[in-house]
Amino acid sequence: MSIINALSVVLILIGAVNWGLVGLLNFNLVEFLFKKNSLISRLIYTLVGIAGVYTILYLIF
Repeated sequence: MSIINALSVVLILIGAVNWGLVGLLNFNLVEFLFKKNSLISRLIYTLVGIAGVYTILYLIF
């Protein structure tokens, strides 16, 4: 597995755990760790989204 694929998997797992916590406990781990509306939170959400798109493209092609 290449480094970019492994990083993508890690980011997707972070996103999945975060959304699982939001759905089950109404607790957003990213916002808890990095405060609401901070640049770091937005960066993490952006990286998780990019990892998702990359993985979709990887699986299709």
